[in-house]
Amino acid sequence: MKNIGFIDLHLDQFHANKYPGWIEQATSGAMKVTCAYGKRDKENGRTNEAWCKEIGIELLPTIQDVVERSDYLIVLSPDNPEFHEELSQLPLQSGKPTYIDKTFAPDRETAVRLFELAARHGTPMYSTSALRFASEFAAIDPAGIQTISSWGPGAFDNYSIHQIEPIVSLMGADPQRVMYTGTADSPALLIDFGEGCRATIHHLGDNCPFTLGIKYGNGSFTQASAVSNFFEPFIRNMVTFFETGQPVVDPAETVAVIAVIEYGMKAAETPGVWVELPSF
Repeated sequence: MKNIGFIDLHLDQFHANKYPGWIEQATSGAMKVTCAYGKRDKENGRTNEAWCKEIGIELLPTIQDVVERSDYLIVLSPDNPEFHEELSQLPLQSGKPTYIDKTFAPDRETAVRLFELAARHGTPMYSTSALRFASEFAAIDPAGIQTISSWGPGAFDNYSIHQIEPIVSLMGADPQRVMYTGTADSPALLIDFGEGCRATIHHLGDNCPFTLGIKYGNGSFTQASAVSNFFEPFIRNMVTFFETGQPVVDPAETVAVIAVIEYGMKAAETPGVWVELPSF
């Protein structure tokens, strides 16, 4: 059995609750989350100690302890990417395959530093939104896409990645500029990829499914909604990454996604005005 270690801001959160069971099921018990570290207890939630006792995972006092005891590492803190650089320092120097949960980084500069750190130490590493692996989106032909209109739920700061990542995976890692076109209640962003190719994302409320409307240069149209269990193929991909040490997500795409989020939030300060994006 291969041991997986969790490193988190606080362990009482949805991904930490679900990943252990999903991973064990996907590997028929060949991989198991056996130890964890939490920087602090969750406010108004279970303590890290209580979480570990309930889930059946050993709580360790330091990140170094988790790194030493694990074959593979998962840095969580999905809704607090500002802690990823701190939490990932030792994992990314370990040489052990490391998955860093969405949203990968708070800004493009941090994202680049994390990839550079992993590369210097020969540590296989990647990050992704689970929506990248939704079966409905995976079936889309990227060749000749001219326009994408994307819908989804949640707030821009922590849920826009679930719309932006599928768009970047289909349209490429070189978006040119962004313009905020939404309202306070319905955030929206226009992304210009150049050469007449554009995408829009729209946050239309909690009951809105993740949906892509796609027009091709030849005039054809297709639509897809992620209604299947997209966490299942995501976990299978993570397991394969641990087994092989080969991430399937291009770092350039991850950096582009983070840049769109970062500059999208800046664009929200000046709606209707183009904001140029830095290149990779």
